[in-house]
Amino acid sequence: MELIGYPKCSTCQKALKHLKEKGFHINMRHIVEDVPSYDELKSWIETYNQGIKPFFNTSGMVYRELGLKDKIKDMSVEEACQLLSSQGMLIKRPLLIMDDQIIIGYKKDLYDAL
Repeated sequence: MELIGYPKCSTCQKALKHLKEKGFHINMRHIVEDVPSYDELKSWIETYNQGIKPFFNTSGMVYRELGLKDKIKDMSVEEACQLLSSQGMLIKRPLLIMDDQIIIGYKKDLYDAL
């Protein structure tokens, strides 16, 4: 189980605490220092099977600075993976990666069900 996040992010901290309280061993990955690769993102987007938008941190400064709100709807998976893998802060966090499931963002009810 891998939790990809930003250490200063309060939502990421809540997610990590929740998982630890449930007794899970978590591999925590710093989203800026160890940005997910193009291939990882492509695989996760395919596994998640709900398009590219859920993977973007739409409330982040980088997203707004790049004016992605209007560009994202016409973006291919390949273009999205290239962009996301170039800038960790563009990726929605936390990102919980398990063998058969991906949870984007901290959703307490989904974490409770694990």
